[in-house]
Amino acid sequence: MSPKLTLVTAVRVLTQLRHDPRTVVLMLLMPSVLLVMLRYVFDSAAIFTRSAPALLGFFPFLMMFLVTSIATLRERTSGTLERLLTTPMAKLDLIAGYAVAFSALALVQVALAVAVSLWMGLSLAGAVWALVLIAALDALLGVALGLLASAFARTEFQAVQFMPVIVLPQLLVCGLFQPRDQMAPVLRWFSDAMPLTYAVEALQQVASSPSVDGTFLRGLLVLTGGTLAALVAATATLRRSTR
Repeated sequence: MSPKLTLVTAVRVLTQLRHDPRTVVLMLLMPSVLLVMLRYVFDSAAIFTRSAPALLGFFPFLMMFLVTSIATLRERTSGTLERLLTTPMAKLDLIAGYAVAFSALALVQVALAVAVSLWMGLSLAGAVWALVLIAALDALLGVALGLLASAFARTEFQAVQFMPVIVLPQLLVCGLFQPRDQMAPVLRWFSDAMPLTYAVEALQQVASSPSVDGTFLRGLLVLTGGTLAALVAATATLRRSTR
């Protein structure tokens, strides 16, 4: 792996995105807009404080999954990936470059969403940095899974269809709608294997407790490991073209 080639790829991706300001604005602002809507749907600071931490992890995760999978697939269908892989650039350089570029956007997105949530009345018992860290790692997981999903899609329409396969089941069993210990055993076992579950538990722990305990550390480790595993799998399955 070459850090220089990774950086060149990241700069190229960010430069391309700069020419599409509408996508960048939507990507950065939509989680914040959705959280503002959530605040006024309930019109209660107490309910917002209970529900917003988990959604601070989910909205960036969803947005980064969609944008990354579609953007990477577009690179393949346009022939850009095929041309790049005829150069000395390795697959890992390419995937790492995409991950760096989209992760930079994810960090800005999460910082904005957290700032807006605090401004809208989100009350935290724990530290803001801990909330930002878990939400950012969850967004990076969305980037990594988006890169992985793009390897199995032939069209942008197929890439979007991976959302209900990869993202929505995790949302249903993460404990946001129903405590996990009240779910059917098979769904509880399924939720045990999903990284979003640990992100939501860590975010809820930060919101309700000033201490950094095992729940937070477990979420940190699961998200880091899941992101690295997805990036390795994305590198192994990367194809030059859709053929």
